[in-house]
Amino acid sequence: MEPPEAPATGPGAGRSGHPNLARPDVGRGEKKARENGWPILFIDESGYRLQPLVRRTWAPKGQTPVQPSGDRHDRLSVMAGICFSPVRHRPRLFFQIHQQNIRFDAVIAFLGLVHRHVRKKFILVLDRHSAHRKAIRLLQEQHPDWMEVVWLPAYAPELNPVEMVWNHSQYGDLANFLPEGIDHLREAVGASLERMGTETALLLSCFRYTGLEW
Repeated sequence: MEPPEAPATGPGAGRSGHPNLARPDVGRGEKKARENGWPILFIDESGYRLQPLVRRTWAPKGQTPVQPSGDRHDRLSVMAGICFSPVRHRPRLFFQIHQQNIRFDAVIAFLGLVHRHVRKKFILVLDRHSAHRKAIRLLQEQHPDWMEVVWLPAYAPELNPVEMVWNHSQYGDLANFLPEGIDHLREAVGASLERMGTETALLLSCFRYTGLEW
């Protein structure tokens, strides 16, 4: 047995400089969440394509696996959030799947969904994507008591535990997955994220990945 010649792929996201330089603002958000009993919510978006994400695998010697996927560019956009409760010490995973790029109105709808479930004010941690900034501005005008916002520094994906949700789903569950079409892809993505939502230890490991202390 030998691995195929296709190179391994990875998330490829990173940030130069010392990682601890970006942590103080997020740490203050954690402290306030503990002191007030507010949940802390991290959100992020990612895309899933019809083209398979090729990873190394095993095959009989001389029989390199072939994936006849063609040139397919359709994709799904997914928004996900990990919510941690300082009271119950239990993480929850929320997600929504879209067939178009995620705009500010989708961000507003997603945060409304989370608020209906947690039923209290929460600390929201997110990056400075333009859709995020517009959504937060509108939400704070309409619902000023919903949340307090902590902005992640630029190029700091390692501070967001949702990055590890994408990593586990895309490079683990769905690695080398060849969907028949967009509906098949949606079903597989939904199953992957729903399964992750039931695995408390896995979600806690996503949080520990950030190096933040609860």
